[in-house]
Amino acid sequence: MTATIIDGKLLAEKWKEKLKNYVAEEKIVPAISVIMVGNDSASQVYVRNKLMACERVGIVCKLHTFPEDIEEKDLLRLLYDLNSDDKINGILVQMPLPPHIDAAKVTDAIDPDKDIDGFHSYNLGRLYAGRPHLISCTPMGIVHLIKSVADIAGKNAVVIGRSLIVGRPVAAMLVNENATVTIAHSKTVNLPEVASNADILVSATGRAGIVTAEYVKKGAVVIDVGITRGKDGKLTGDVAFDEVKSVAGAITPVPGGVGPMTIAMLMYNAVKACLLQNGKKMTI
Repeated sequence: MTATIIDGKLLAEKWKEKLKNYVAEEKIVPAISVIMVGNDSASQVYVRNKLMACERVGIVCKLHTFPEDIEEKDLLRLLYDLNSDDKINGILVQMPLPPHIDAAKVTDAIDPDKDIDGFHSYNLGRLYAGRPHLISCTPMGIVHLIKSVADIAGKNAVVIGRSLIVGRPVAAMLVNENATVTIAHSKTVNLPEVASNADILVSATGRAGIVTAEYVKKGAVVIDVGITRGKDGKLTGDVAFDEVKSVAGAITPVPGGVGPMTIAMLMYNAVKACLLQNGKKMTI
């Protein structure tokens, strides 16, 4: 048995094409502001990919770049101005931020209606309440990846990782999709045993190769969110891919799995935010 490889690049391209056509049909021009602080090389790559995706879909994107020593108050002042700007539908602050800036304060300073990353406390609360507004992009992408190969309702799902960026919101989404969900983490006793009961296994720890074959139920859907650059420069995920693909029913690769879908869902949120601010509903 060899697992089906879930092609995140292909699914993301389909979503971007769908969004491009939708934007044209609705005759709207969504506009977003992306803020990057410092010169982190990974952040520069991520931002460049987001700018390319915006161009593909038909979203206007303004990039604001600042030196690493920008004061928190100046960043917050910019967010206040962008919140008040009716021409801007979405705001994204590229993480990580320098240590002297409170990332949580910055995130919650964004208007929840413009929070296209879906990290604001309001948007997280709406998700947990089962009344989602703007949903975190990576969790939303994960759910679409799972749905591309399996039904979610009634399945046992295990999420390894409890961050507010991925672990907890994806667990909430899976609950909203009628899965039975367990959140596991570094303090979980008998983690391999817990994980091996999952029909759907999502790992978001950032620990390279932690998920081996003993963690995986035969035929399970395995979603690898982790991404680590090894000493050889290669990117690897949480999942020991070559070992696990002989057990799983379907699996995402790293790279080329969750990452592209995260960007596609960011585009989705930008379009949705624009529609909501114009009194319309997203219908795709």
